[in-house]
Amino acid sequence: MLTFTYPLSAFLMVLLPLVVGVVLARKVGVSWRVFLFGAAAFALAQLFHLPLNALLTRLIPGLAADGHILLKAVVFALTAAFTEELARYSVLRKNLPEARSWQDALMFGAGHGGLESIALGLLAFLTFINMMAIRQHPEQIAALPPDKAALVQQQLAAYWSLTWYESLMGAVERAFTLVIQISLAVLVMQVFLRKEMRWLWIAIAWHVVVDAVSVWSLPHLGVLRTELVIGVFAFTSLMIILFFRPAPALEME
Repeated sequence: MLTFTYPLSAFLMVLLPLVVGVVLARKVGVSWRVFLFGAAAFALAQLFHLPLNALLTRLIPGLAADGHILLKAVVFALTAAFTEELARYSVLRKNLPEARSWQDALMFGAGHGGLESIALGLLAFLTFINMMAIRQHPEQIAALPPDKAALVQQQLAAYWSLTWYESLMGAVERAFTLVIQISLAVLVMQVFLRKEMRWLWIAIAWHVVVDAVSVWSLPHLGVLRTELVIGVFAFTSLMIILFFRPAPALEME
């Protein structure tokens, strides 16, 4: 069953943001250009986010050691929030001056979260291919040094010991995260619509809360309960998105 559900999960992770983009382009008429710039904002953020995490891991001993989950949750949530929200704000301000609507925010957020989902989906599929290859050719493990062979055996056992529904959690999490990313784009868009910078800080704060709690939850609550927590964040994000939806214009009689 896992040989079906693992690639299915990876496929859904790639497909979901593209489907959201198609729906938004057709239903609300937003250009794919906004989606692509949203994806560019995520890529831009990683140019700063990943090196910053590496630097802080060297400077703060607790980040590299086992344990210290709360410290890791807070630090990595802060780096993700600041780099991603500042990149989102920068791209909207400099590259998309014409994108100033709730609908544009939806498409921009779909692109931002979409690139992340697509990248993780492709990575998940490559992991599945590698795990299948090792499973079918166990002699590859025997050729490794004993310590590395033991580690690979442990990883292999953990990978194939999941239930079928646990193997689909990657797709479920990406669906939840996409809603969260869209809500963050809606919040950042308020900087331009309401001419108030405080909305950028609100977006950063919401991002920190979501990431910190999610990272802390995984070792304490397990995979399924953590996904439930992220689902609550996704529902709250949906409420944020709908709250800022512009009221329909009154029809003239």
